[in-house]
Amino acid sequence: MQAIEERQKKIADGLQAAERAAKDLDLAQANASDQLKEAKRTATEIIEQANKRKSQIIDEAREEAQAERQKILAQAEAELEAERNRARDELRKQVATLAVAGAEKILERTIDK
Repeated sequence: MQAIEERQKKIADGLQAAERAAKDLDLAQANASDQLKEAKRTATEIIEQANKRKSQIIDEAREEAQAERQKILAQAEAELEAERNRARDELRKQVATLAVAGAEKILERTIDK
């Protein structure tokens, strides 16, 4: 009789151990699932932040390029205006020189007559 009781106790202990193992497995699977969900959420946040930063970098680069373009255009316009002024001044000097030379020739002709 004692052997049967021991056998029943071993079977009952085995069943309890199997139940505990099944519960532990369910708990471990639930924890793993939760951790996986959290990891996916974190990865999604990181990707979203990276995309936002990428957009910010692109926008900043675009703004810097536009500002540099405006600066170059303004500088080129200023150089062009300065060159125009130099050309005008040179032309005025040449016209004045030609006018004086012409006046001298006219005066020489007038005096020679």
